[in-house]
Amino acid sequence: MVFNPLCNPFLLYGRVHPIHIHRRCSWLSLLVMALPPPPPRFVLRGSQSAVNTLHFSCRSEADSPPLLFSGSLSGLIHVWNLQTRRVDTTLDGHAGQSVYWVKILEGQHLLLSQGRDLKLCLWDLAEGRNAPVDSLSLDSVGFCKGSVLTEGTQGCWLLAVPGKGMDEVQVLDMPSKTSVCTLKPEAGAKAGMPMCLELWKPPSGSGPLLLAGYEDGSVILWNVSERRMLSRLSCHKEPVMSLDFDSGRAKGVSGSSEKVLCVWSLDEHHSLKVCRTQELTNPGIADVAIRPDGKILATAGWDHRIRLFGWKQLKPLAVLDYHSAAVHCVAFSDPGRPGEQLLAGGSKDQRISIWSVYSQT
Repeated sequence: MVFNPLCNPFLLYGRVHPIHIHRRCSWLSLLVMALPPPPPRFVLRGSQSAVNTLHFSCRSEADSPPLLFSGSLSGLIHVWNLQTRRVDTTLDGHAGQSVYWVKILEGQHLLLSQGRDLKLCLWDLAEGRNAPVDSLSLDSVGFCKGSVLTEGTQGCWLLAVPGKGMDEVQVLDMPSKTSVCTLKPEAGAKAGMPMCLELWKPPSGSGPLLLAGYEDGSVILWNVSERRMLSRLSCHKEPVMSLDFDSGRAKGVSGSSEKVLCVWSLDEHHSLKVCRTQELTNPGIADVAIRPDGKILATAGWDHRIRLFGWKQLKPLAVLDYHSAAVHCVAFSDPGRPGEQLLAGGSKDQRISIWSVYSQT
């Protein structure tokens, strides 16, 4: 009998559980239900405060494990070596204010970090400097993370951040910091503050688009080049706390303080529509992440748990119960080495759990 690794709990580690499996074993379903969730592959300790954000970056060397970047409540950014399971570098550029977004620019040695000090810092990792090489002052006092889109021009990229007005999103051309546009819902829309952003470029090659989740529970699709709203969808009764988008399937997912995941799609006319919803056991979805290969969805819960779903049909796969406080963030490693894809979860309990789950292809 052939088992699909995306729905088979015996393959949570990418290997078969040491038990003889037979087609006619009537007790198999009971055994599967009785299996406890797997423990983390290992745990990173040493952040010394709540972990707000995580981001993997694969090294250019084929045999080197990815680096993991974390941003913490204390304002520090840690660069974790996953071989030694220790911090390689600590970056301090946000004056002790909480860091809630870190991101490596693709193909470059540049790291972005965003903090509650209303600054976005740019770090050059190739130079090994422990001070930012540049920074950008932000106007918003909220918790909306930025989003980047690498352009074709070498060294240039778009940056979307919350704008000066309460309901505005500002798009900048970087590193020149030139304003591209300010996106603002029409008068009377009452969308509230932007809560999460996702810049992306359609496979058709048209201009960049932006998905934004708002305080009123809606998701809006913006055409950045034309500076106009293409579609608006009411997804949640509470503010949209996180979203992720699969451009290959033109399908995204969002979470809020409710206990409902909302999956929505984008048609050829750039109209958003709800595909399905998934009710969870407990409320509070702090973060969502679709694995880069488009097979797994992970959620970070206020109930201390990480939940895994098959992304295609939103089938529940596993509940990872390790942390002793709310899980703030989840992140997947790059799919370049399928047998070693990792999932990381960061928590208020100051720990980062590293998991190797459903890594066979």
